Amino acid sequence: MPPSSPSIIASRPILAAATAIAVVGAATILGAWFFQYALGLNPCPLCLEQRYAYYFAVPLAVMVGLGDQAGASRKVLMLALAVIAAGMLWNTGLGIYHSGVEWGWWRGPQECSGNPGDLGSARDLAARLQSINIVRCDQAAWRFLGLSLAGYNALISFVLALIAGWGVWREWRSRSRSALH
Repeated sequence: MPPSSPSIIASRPILAAATAIAVVGAATILGAWFFQYALGLNPCPLCLEQRYAYYFAVPLAVMVGLGDQAGASRKVLMLALAVIAAGMLWNTGLGIYHSGVEWGWWRGPQECSGNPGDLGSARDLAARLQSINIVRCDQAAWRFLGLSLAGYNALISFVLALIAGWGVWREWRSRSRSALH
């Protein structure tokens, strides 16, 4: 009879954390692509920047899971989860920053939320407007329950950082216990 999920979580915290990060992270990116390509909500530069953490964390989490299965060094696997946690914490901050820009709490990047500066002549302005398609960082394209996609990204990134940290903590704790016995 195969072991139940709770026993796998308790006995293989690195594998459990890596699997959760890979699945939730991949679902988050697929959701972002759905909003972009199926619903036509083009991402702003800050939205695109927030995806980088997932592009890094999901493949690394898959490698951690495979490494756990192959018997790789526990220290290396713990370090990889710690790196994922740090990246997701950074992304949490970026999501909070972007949400604040959308709510008008602080200024965002000039290229997607500031004044365009010197626009030149009317002819130059018309030519520039036809040649560029800037999605504004200070305008939420979609909200649900008061949160924009940037707000949901901040929440998801924070949860993934907690999961990665949990995996490191549980593995560290089990290593400490086995060293005592």
